[in-house]
Amino acid sequence: MSSLQEETVVAEPQSAANYKIGGSMGRRAELLAKRIEEGAAGLAAVAAGLSDVEWHTPMSAKDRRAVGVIVHHVASMYPIEIDLARAVANGKAAPEVTWELVAEINSKHAQEQAGVTKAATLDLLRRNSGEAAAEVRTFTDEELDGSAPIGLTFGAPVTAQFIIEDHALRHSWHHLAGIRRALGRYGSRCIGRRTEFKKNRSSS
Repeated sequence: MSSLQEETVVAEPQSAANYKIGGSMGRRAELLAKRIEEGAAGLAAVAAGLSDVEWHTPMSAKDRRAVGVIVHHVASMYPIEIDLARAVANGKAAPEVTWELVAEINSKHAQEQAGVTKAATLDLLRRNSGEAAAEVRTFTDEELDGSAPIGLTFGAPVTAQFIIEDHALRHSWHHLAGIRRALGRYGSRCIGRRTEFKKNRSSS
């Protein structure tokens, strides 16, 4: 949950209109899960091709966290993001989940994971994004429409689908855009990595 809130590297993420999910329009959870998988795979594809220097490059003059730490941050937040969505789906208010809390979590994570390795990070990203997508697939339409006020929205009641889209789904795209800005370019070595990531995840 950042501001829980861009080449020729990997194929661009598919738009919602391009997904063929079959069945009725009620399969909203399946579509959301596919988007989560797409975002995680795109981030993993770029991360897998980074050099050691790139892995340790600070994100910006303001955000001194290394690129690798940011990738690990995305991976580590999936369970929290899905738990929040589940709480909202059940109508449970979460006033304690504020941007101040997010900042504390991010600061602690940056300190504890400063030396995180690429291998460990990619494994966590694969596992946690897969589990997040699997959990999202269990949401009914009624649960996706469930709402509750949370601190992140300053008490505004938002739906579980909003939480999924704005956090577990968007998070990977948000930080991938930041990584691209931080590094300024991507080499051809990243091409094709997404397919390998998906294949490895399916076998894990």
